[in-house]
Amino acid sequence: MTTDSRPLMLSWRFAPLFWCQFFSAFNDNFLKTALVFLILFHIGGADGEALITLAGAIFIAPYFFLSGLGGEMADRYDKSLVAQRLKLSEIVIAGLAIAGFALNSIPVLFVALFGFGTIGALFGPIKYGILPDHLQRTELPAGNALVEGATFIAILTGTISAGMAAKGGGNAVLFSGLVMVFAVLSWLTSLLIPRTGEGAPALKISRNIATSTVALIRHLRTDRRLWWGALVTSWFWLVGIVVLSLLPPLVKTLLGGNEEVVTIYLAMFSIAVGVGSGLAAWLAGGRIIILVTLIGAVLLGMFALELGIVTLGLVPPSQSLDPAAVFASGHAIQIGIGLVGLAIGGGLFIVPTFAAVQAWAGTAYRARVVAAVNVMNALLMTIGALTVALLQKLGVGLSALFLMIAAGNFIVAIVIGRTMPARVFNDFLALIYRVFFRVEVRGLENLASVPPNTILALNHVSFLDAGIALSLLGRDPLFAIDTAMATHWWIKPFLHFTRALPIDPLKPMATRTLIHAVQDGEMLIIFPEGRLTITGSLMKVYDGAAMIADKSDATVVPVRIDGLEYSPFTRLTPRQVRQRWFPKLKVTVLEPVKLNLDPNLRGKKRRQAAGSALYEIMSDLIFRTTPLDRTVPQALIEAAGINGRSRVAIEDPTTGPITYRRLLRAAAILGEKLMPLADVGKPLGVMLPNANGAVITILGVMSAGRVP
Repeated sequence: MTTDSRPLMLSWRFAPLFWCQFFSAFNDNFLKTALVFLILFHIGGADGEALITLAGAIFIAPYFFLSGLGGEMADRYDKSLVAQRLKLSEIVIAGLAIAGFALNSIPVLFVALFGFGTIGALFGPIKYGILPDHLQRTELPAGNALVEGATFIAILTGTISAGMAAKGGGNAVLFSGLVMVFAVLSWLTSLLIPRTGEGAPALKISRNIATSTVALIRHLRTDRRLWWGALVTSWFWLVGIVVLSLLPPLVKTLLGGNEEVVTIYLAMFSIAVGVGSGLAAWLAGGRIIILVTLIGAVLLGMFALELGIVTLGLVPPSQSLDPAAVFASGHAIQIGIGLVGLAIGGGLFIVPTFAAVQAWAGTAYRARVVAAVNVMNALLMTIGALTVALLQKLGVGLSALFLMIAAGNFIVAIVIGRTMPARVFNDFLALIYRVFFRVEVRGLENLASVPPNTILALNHVSFLDAGIALSLLGRDPLFAIDTAMATHWWIKPFLHFTRALPIDPLKPMATRTLIHAVQDGEMLIIFPEGRLTITGSLMKVYDGAAMIADKSDATVVPVRIDGLEYSPFTRLTPRQVRQRWFPKLKVTVLEPVKLNLDPNLRGKKRRQAAGSALYEIMSDLIFRTTPLDRTVPQALIEAAGINGRSRVAIEDPTTGPITYRRLLRAAAILGEKLMPLADVGKPLGVMLPNANGAVITILGVMSAGRVP
């Protein structure tokens, strides 16, 4: 995996795949939507609604039969080369779609739609399987959100273009130009996707499509997490295809809208899915938080219920209406809100789950895992589409169908809450810190492969630190907490959700209890300082914490918490720092280390050596996580921003206190006056008494680019 500090959309690791996916998704949705408009408004007849649902099933069916083959091809060969050949084939299928549209032939267009579905089924394992090859684990949520966003932006633009092309019976020239141009663009951008190499060069591709598909599903079943992720993502796509198939008839039949109204609603839905995907990526903050999926499931149920209630008993107008007439109705606004809410819930639902599946899958089998998930997606989507088509044929109304979707989502939400392969409380804390403190976590990969008997050693700046530690982990660690602290009323609720071990530091048996727990494979969270900082800096590290690490031969993972010391939940006073309720929070996890003491040390000397070693680890943590690529004046400006320019920065008995604002202003003025005394970068001697004037002069010399 190559490193690239540029944003994903400007990086060659990601941008070509993004645009290749966008152009391909545009063509898929352009063709599907144009076909929907032709069926619904021009050539569908009495069976129009069922034909629309059938079109969705035809497009999805290849995913069920060919995803296994696509996964094997993606793992066996270089993914970028396979993508190039698939996109070249897509140009031929685009020509068939042009012929079908020119002839107004539903059968020919259905064949072209099946062809685009075939390309999509073979390309799916590549586009999602290639992301972990080029992106770091912390970039996966953002990468998936961008791919999902690209898909639904393509739906938006494809929908609008399809509405224009299909209006009045269809514009063959516009249709032909767009389909062919975007097919060619998709192929050209595929040529720029970086090579990945062969993930499994010894893999023998099965000639029996059914056998390979069954083998993929069996492999998926062997891993509980992957099977769970496959079922959850499949539910999303089932709901998605059903809602998208119901949306055009909903607008035409119940609201009396024309093609333009359908386009507006589809555009609203597509934008909202992109918003939901972006929100999911932001909430993740570079991590995988499964609880967001549960929130998305609840939102899907709530807004599907709202759509079912709003459309219940709705009397359709007697004539076709334009957008202005439709949106003058309160029901149209309520339906729009329901669709937008449903789409945002869908974006929240799918992004974290699919990112988790990619992270859980092994490198050599990743594309086949994605292919197996696509098979499950296609199976449930096809079942859903055919079931809805049958229910529509039997006369079940749109309102009843949305109420069924709502009930299904509420049931799925309950199942997700009970079976999700993550600790709900940990994810809940992660969301709280992300939403209110905008937490950024760096170095989380250092926790991925630590042994069971690991100690997380954190600096202690606030009463919220324990929650931060818990939010970093996907497991249930052991907390060491002072017995006196454990008696506080506001601490007791926290103890019910964690495995906290109240410890009296004055009793030697307490330390032994923790040593035995770590030796037995427990992960321990401990604050080596033993109390909250009262200076804002690292306090004394007690030997007892070091002895636990030494006696249990534990791996120590240093973690720095930076930002919560400026909150009211700290021992620092308002005179020391400018407090605010929700300061920006940064958490940095360093590489695991060992104490590495001299084996000949015994007794008190070994205890002291262990304490010194742990203090060195914590001091190194503070040093390495403190920005060093800045000058003293730059650090002063940052301090003024954190503490407030009106806060006292320096003080002496003679001139009294000086605020950050006055200090910066005085240093800038004096620095300008001192510039002629030395060239840039040259030394300039300063001999002044230890007072405010000396500080201002030294800062002035530095700000002028001279060396005091």
